[in-house]
Amino acid sequence: MTNHRGQANVVGIAILIGVTVVALGALTASIGAVIEEDAARADAQRVADGFATTLDARTTTGHNRGRVTFAEGEIRPLDRQVRVFDENGIVRTIDAGALVFEAGARRVTYLGGAVVRGQPPGSTMRTEPPVTAARDGGALVVGVATVGDAATAVGGAGTVVLRTNVSHERESLGTGRFRVAVETATPRPWRRYFERTGATVTTRDIDGDGTESVVARYPGEREAWLVVHDLRVEVAA
Repeated sequence: MTNHRGQANVVGIAILIGVTVVALGALTASIGAVIEEDAARADAQRVADGFATTLDARTTTGHNRGRVTFAEGEIRPLDRQVRVFDENGIVRTIDAGALVFEAGARRVTYLGGAVVRGQPPGSTMRTEPPVTAARDGGALVVGVATVGDAATAVGGAGTVVLRTNVSHERESLGTGRFRVAVETATPRPWRRYFERTGATVTTRDIDGDGTESVVARYPGEREAWLVVHDLRVEVAA
């Protein structure tokens, strides 16, 4: 009987040790996941801040440079268009391009002068685009920042240098009833922004490439201006 009791105690202790090891392993994995998530969140914040500062289309001219640092991820260019319509159809198509940072589920996009954080449908606009409209039916200024052809993909970890050579060109689009369409994979923050500026907003795939455009229709006759901020971005490790 004593031997049986001793064996039972040994087995009980072994089971207790096993349960403890499994629990510690689960706890370690959980802590590791939290640390990785915090690091990814910090990376996205740094990239969003770097995009907003270095790629500021409104206040910079000429040569500029800035740095963004991330532990893991990739910055790459995307093909994106911004279009302006009047009542007769497309007035202008601007090849705006975009820069997107992705690290797992984390995403930051620079498009047209706006910085958007997050994946759809939970994305939010960190920096608003340079599109302004008077609420009384007055002027409409469609500002569009273009990335240019020099942007290349850079991935891994470390510090990425963003170089720009910014110039600005303004063009009168005359007077009429205008719509602005922005091609984007994160439509929600764009929709909210345009609605705040007094536009009626719809979405549709204008060129059939699978990426929808957020289309903002501004009420009334307006004098419209197109301002293109050509950034000519270079991305280098």
